[in-house]
Amino acid sequence: MDINLAVLIDGDNIPSGYIKEMMEEIAKYGNPTIKRIYGDWTNPRLSKWKNILLENAITPIQQYGYTQGKNATDSAMIIDAMDILYSGKVNGFCIVSSDSDFTRLATRLREAGMQVYGIGERKTPNPFIVACDRFIYLEILKDKEADPDASAAAKVDKKSTVDKITPKELRFIANTVDDVADDDGWAFLGDVGSLLQKKQPNFDARNYGFQKLTPLINSLPNFEIERREDSRGRSKLIYVRLKEKKTARKRK
Repeated sequence: MDINLAVLIDGDNIPSGYIKEMMEEIAKYGNPTIKRIYGDWTNPRLSKWKNILLENAITPIQQYGYTQGKNATDSAMIIDAMDILYSGKVNGFCIVSSDSDFTRLATRLREAGMQVYGIGERKTPNPFIVACDRFIYLEILKDKEADPDASAAAKVDKKSTVDKITPKELRFIANTVDDVADDDGWAFLGDVGSLLQKKQPNFDARNYGFQKLTPLINSLPNFEIERREDSRGRSKLIYVRLKEKKTARKRK
């Protein structure tokens, strides 16, 4: 069952070229019943947002910059988020920004039982990332080569934006598999994916160039995958096991 989401976008902090893909991504997690974007719309720099907002039914909220060097947009978003929280109209929030100023807001919303999704660029500080239930990098949603709003410096080979699986990530995945594995070392991949997300909100197979967790795990020589039929024989359940675990048990 879909949850109702309030989508609050920091217009001063997010490139307009990502909006279409971003809204498609948000739809995977719930129904965006409230969609607002905050910024000083008298600023010519934000003029390119107009058609995009109309196409995606996003309501622009005007916020003047009262003082030079101070971001009034953040305050407006936080006030609105708390008003929406107490209205009881939504079950979760999607905060779209790369600004760590929203860390306390994300924490407070989760304390109130809200599901909190964060979306921002890779430059997003870690405190905001870990304050969310799930954090998605904008860069994995769109091919920069096709983005007319991306700067020349940002239009780089897509492979260069893909993270490499390091020994640290391998240990992280292996430990998580071990946490949910049965006595034979097999772990249901759905449980593995859920626990990976809880431990590290920005963990996403797309960060490493894979659309799903299964092909990511399948690409790693440390693991083996087994597909099993469910009790009704209607679908395949995917299980994963560490290869060294199998070898160690055989030696015993």
